[in-house]
Amino acid sequence: MLEIQSDLHTHTVASGHAYSTVDEMAKGAFINDIKLIAITDHGPKMPGGPHLYHFGNINVIPNKLYGVTILKGVEANILDEGRLDLENDMLKTLDFVSAGIHRQTGHTLKNKQDYTEATIKAMENPYLDMITHPVQKEYPVDLDIVAKAAAKNNVILELNASSYSTKKDSFRGIKSESIKLLKLAKKYGFQLAINSDAHFHKDIGDYSNLEFIFNSKHYDRNLIINRSQDSVLNYLRLREQRLKELKKTI
Repeated sequence: MLEIQSDLHTHTVASGHAYSTVDEMAKGAFINDIKLIAITDHGPKMPGGPHLYHFGNINVIPNKLYGVTILKGVEANILDEGRLDLENDMLKTLDFVSAGIHRQTGHTLKNKQDYTEATIKAMENPYLDMITHPVQKEYPVDLDIVAKAAAKNNVILELNASSYSTKKDSFRGIKSESIKLLKLAKKYGFQLAINSDAHFHKDIGDYSNLEFIFNSKHYDRNLIINRSQDSVLNYLRLREQRLKELKKTI
């Protein structure tokens, strides 16, 4: 059995810089024995990214392809003051909402304090499920503060395999900080996700760049929300309950 059986961060041609269709991504997941994937194409502020219509029409994608469960989602872009580049009316229609800070998306965030504050503000959005690649050299955050906010707001923090890809010129991630996330998850009680951030169908479920995580004495599979399809589906059931309770208070 694979250590991680689902993948909550994948991109299709709709993102503008990925190279496989939804159908191909599902086939790639099936071949790699991944039971569930989230299609999380970038939000519309990403250069070359999808139009709002992409997200408005995303439910035409079947819930299963080749036996693989398909979650229809987004990797939104975190902008100034923690705003996301999709409105809540759109976010609430999606199965899974992730967000991260990316270059050339219109934000004017300049330093670690800015990145940290924007990330925390984004986590206060009730529709946000996961922060993508919180460990990165270009947009560093105060992990301890972000971890506390993740626990408070029930937001998943990601360990991103692509951040350590040998196919790229340099690593985006920082191994010591990724290990620190393992420790913080145990300390504060939030969930982690180990994802491929695949931009090509053959990379679905490829977590080989994170061997240092799996081999760490701080690694605990029970902290990984996407360790199995069932653990993700259980999370989604709890998410639906939380959102129903939220509607009652509005």
